[in-house]
Amino acid sequence: MSDLVEGAPAPAFEMPASGGRTVSLAGYAGKPFVLYFYPKADTPGCTTEACAFQEALPALAATGLDVIGVSPDPMKPIEKFAAKYNLTFPLASDAEKTTAAAYGTWVEKSMYGRKYMGMERSTFLIDAQGRIAKIWRQIKIPGHAAAVLAAAKAL
Repeated sequence: MSDLVEGAPAPAFEMPASGGRTVSLAGYAGKPFVLYFYPKADTPGCTTEACAFQEALPALAATGLDVIGVSPDPMKPIEKFAAKYNLTFPLASDAEKTTAAAYGTWVEKSMYGRKYMGMERSTFLIDAQGRIAKIWRQIKIPGHAAAVLAAAKAL
């Protein structure tokens, strides 16, 4: 678990992203954005979450916000996922899990009594100064994009 708190500087990152893009904290200097972590491309929960953010994109953009999705998947499945669901925002590959570790989203999980490391579904709202404005951990997907939008409007 990370010791990141709201108001703290966002950890720096740089990752390859869908559409041949590269996303980095420095690249968003002076601009607020949403950084969300999801376990695996093209799985039911992650698809629902990504499509909800895609749907909310115009409203988020109206508040000046961009969205970046991050998973530990390699670029090939991420590109396929983005194309399949027409996801226009960048989906980044954190194959080394360095960004996930910095944000405290690469965590020990447990299923059927078996412990393993995995991505915790989390969202971070980063303000224009590069500080963490809001953190959502272990999120529930229904209504999440709307909660992010409400917080974005309050920035």
